[in-house]
Amino acid sequence: MPHVDLQITPATNIKDLVAALPIAADVLTQFGLGCSGCGVSKYETIEQGAAAHGLRAEPIVAALGQARLSGFVPLIANEDRTPARKTPSAPGAFSGRAKIKHVVPVMSGKGGVGKSLVTALLALGLRRKHLRVGILDADITGPSIPKLFGLHTPLEISADPNAPKTAQGNPQPLMVPAISRSAIEIVSSNLLTDKEDTAMIWRGPILSGVIRQFFEQVQWSDLDVLLIDLPPGTSDAPLTVLQSLKVDGVVLVTMPQALATMIVRKAANLIHQLKKPILGVVENMSYFVAPDTGTKYEIFGPSYADKVAELAGAPVLARIPIDPEKARLADAGEVEAIDDPICDQLATALLAALERTPKEKETISLL
Repeated sequence: MPHVDLQITPATNIKDLVAALPIAADVLTQFGLGCSGCGVSKYETIEQGAAAHGLRAEPIVAALGQARLSGFVPLIANEDRTPARKTPSAPGAFSGRAKIKHVVPVMSGKGGVGKSLVTALLALGLRRKHLRVGILDADITGPSIPKLFGLHTPLEISADPNAPKTAQGNPQPLMVPAISRSAIEIVSSNLLTDKEDTAMIWRGPILSGVIRQFFEQVQWSDLDVLLIDLPPGTSDAPLTVLQSLKVDGVVLVTMPQALATMIVRKAANLIHQLKKPILGVVENMSYFVAPDTGTKYEIFGPSYADKVAELAGAPVLARIPIDPEKARLADAGEVEAIDDPICDQLATALLAALERTPKEKETISLL
């Protein structure tokens, strides 16, 4: 039954609205605002959610008002649900000079410590602070980010009208990033094909070239933070990112295991050798809290986070416990449904570290 007494304005909180008017979720989905069902919605108003997706709030409020009165989802005009960033003639549309305030690689050196999950949790926390966030999945041969966010549709790729042609006379590609439910922009090699199990059999020089393309030949919006999910190791991909891109600092991910800690220390030494700052250390799978007793267990042994942080010369940003619910949501492609204070802790600590780290005045301009 329609809720005729409900007041809907641009300042209305999305989660509260959907709770009071369930059909609002269907209306928002028609505008591409899947965030009505994600962990970011409790922190955002209609106006903030619309802005994050490059939409105007007025048509959304009008459609919600119609649904409130009629009980049905009204027809939505195409121009009202087309993000401004994808419309060449729209105000503020992509001009070939996207500005990225901060570039932050997430690195470990060791596989299996949860870099991709930490990257996703950082992105969610930053979005909850109403920041524009992108993720560049630099793990070309083992990408996890699209799976975590439930993304399957291949990226839109067109010819770049502003870039010079290749030596063979072919136009340069220009990719449009995928947009997650909570308006996080994502580029990944797994979004270059419609089959997520396609193997990318590429050698080092090609991998480095693809990473640069993901940075330079993508129609990024103006972003507050671009997170780069790096693969394990200290070779091609990390070197390309750390040597070629103007990074503000690196987040190191470790776990409470002596072997993992030793390899993470190698990564820290590489970063120091390249004279890049380390913003902080995140220890994943740090402990487990039994849900029935509240007893804390160190499944993988005692924490090494402080030792890694001392070597890195950086603070411990967070210790993330083992949580079966996070693992379930990640496997289901619903990482954005995670509503956990750890997201806010990570984001707050990262922003504080960025504030403390000296940065050149210029922002990065792409293309």
